Amino acid sequence: MKWNVPNILTLIRMILIPFFVLFYFTDLPHWNIWSAIIFIVAAVTDWLDGYLARKNNQVSNFGKLWDPIADKLLVLAALLLLMDWGKVGFIAVLILEARELLIGGMRSVAASKGVVIAADKSGKLKTVVQFIAIILLLLNDWPFMFVPVSIGTILIWVSVVLSVYSCIEYFVKNRSVFTD
Repeated sequence: MKWNVPNILTLIRMILIPFFVLFYFTDLPHWNIWSAIIFIVAAVTDWLDGYLARKNNQVSNFGKLWDPIADKLLVLAALLLLMDWGKVGFIAVLILEARELLIGGMRSVAASKGVVIAADKSGKLKTVVQFIAIILLLLNDWPFMFVPVSIGTILIWVSVVLSVYSCIEYFVKNRSVFTD
């Protein structure tokens, strides 16, 4: 592994995940605020490592492999925590995670054929919406808590729709990889 800033940020994100979850299982007051802060820091490292890797031409095999794994683990941990806390339903988590498994499988098949499938705009938009939804749900919809509906819950379902759309888009755009 090359020790560069993008790779270090990916490692930091992975190290933050257990701390993010740990606060949920403590009796600390305002655990959710601490978890939200950690999640926000981790989300910023996700954006920053990609930006720096591209800007400084520091894209590495380590980053290509571990950056998406770190992202998936962070989101999975958050969704499972929010599901246990009663903020996100099982169906939403199932659809979101099924999409991640399908896309990961597609990328693996493509990689075995020497094809790299980059993230599309719809997948990136899904991730941004998902991150905002998770943060809002962790913060009990602050600063929108006086709105009669949960903005975080609405955004989770928007991310579900974007997940389904982006998954279909990946299959359609890359169908030649899967037809022999």
